[in-house]
Amino acid sequence: MTLVVLVALAAFATGCSRNKQPPVESRSAQEIYLDAEAMLAGGEPRDAAAMFDEVERLYPYSEWAKRAMLMSAYAYHEGSLYAESRAAADRYLAFFPADADAPYAQFLIALSYYDQIVDIGRDQANTFEALQEMRDIIERYPDSDFAASAQMKFELALDHLAGKEMEVGRFYLGRGHYTAAINRFRVVVEEYQTTTQTPEALHRLVEAYLSLGLYAEAQTAAAILGHNFQGSEWYAASYALLKGKGLRPADVGDGWLNQTYRQVVLGKWR
Repeated sequence: MTLVVLVALAAFATGCSRNKQPPVESRSAQEIYLDAEAMLAGGEPRDAAAMFDEVERLYPYSEWAKRAMLMSAYAYHEGSLYAESRAAADRYLAFFPADADAPYAQFLIALSYYDQIVDIGRDQANTFEALQEMRDIIERYPDSDFAASAQMKFELALDHLAGKEMEVGRFYLGRGHYTAAINRFRVVVEEYQTTTQTPEALHRLVEAYLSLGLYAEAQTAAAILGHNFQGSEWYAASYALLKGKGLRPADVGDGWLNQTYRQVVLGKWR
């Protein structure tokens, strides 16, 4: 008998066994819960989530219902039903806000947004939501097992948003819309300065300002880049651009970049 036939027979037997089970209303909370766990282990997260919900529906005040509520949120997430996962986790937090598993419920809510973050060319609403939820975990549960993971994902989501600004900025720069490009790169430097996008943003500012003949601004952008990322390819490229015009990185003028330079390089915040 071939392996394919054996697998098919096993699946048929499992289905028949499940069909022979008594109605869910006649089973104990533990029985329903364990059946849901088996579904989850068997790669059926959506069916498992629905079964966990049955525990909550039929035995709402039991300890099994409390467990099932959280497992339902997890199973829905595993089944990519993110709105349902959030709803289950929200219910858990509403009933058990001080419970030891509350941080995990909050983390599932954050993940429901984070795992829907798509490429930087798409709408970033989920990214903003993920940032807010991750921040909540970091601030509300700093000592939990999920704080470090939330911090990491927060930084990745922030980098994602900065990447979106960079994509648009490069688009404008490539078409000669220098002022529009500068506005995008400025957002990265001022609002997302801890991300990996910052070195390129500063270099692109050098490019854009030089294209507009605003040499003082280009020199200052390069000076900030050199102070923070001197060994980067972006600083080397900016330095070469300035040198080609007989210029060097320096704090020149009194624009927004000069204020950034004095804060970041000189430590003068006033």
